[in-house]
Formats: sequence, C-alpha cells, structure tokens
Amino acid sequence: MAISLSVVLLLGIILVVMIRSGSIKPGPAIVAALFGFFLAPTGMGPSINRFMHSIIDSISQITF
Repeated sequence: MAISLSVVLLLGIILVVMIRSGSIKPGPAIVAALFGFFLAPTGMGPSINRFMHSIIDSISQITF
C-alpha cells in the first residue's frame, strides 16, 4: 500500500508539473488519468502492478 500510494503521489506531481509547464494540456492529462482509472480493474491491472513492483524492487537494490 505504501509503495502504490507513493507511486500515485509521484505520478500526480509529475502530471501537475507537466500541465503547468505546458508539456501536456489538461484535456489529454484527464484522458490519461481516466484511462489509468478504468484500466486498473481489468485483467491488465495486476500485471501492470507486478511490473511496477519489480521495477521498484530492482531500483531499491541498486547500491552506489
């Protein structure tokens, strides 16, 4: 839960920055957010979630 909440927060911040900088207009941003919202309960939702968790696990194992 903590990882998914922080990813949602991070993506929300990136979306706001992109809208404010003019990189993306509010209309396409709303469509992208709704697409994600409606995609989550489909069969692809768990696969995307596992993929994101594997990326997060890989990044957390990187040592400098």
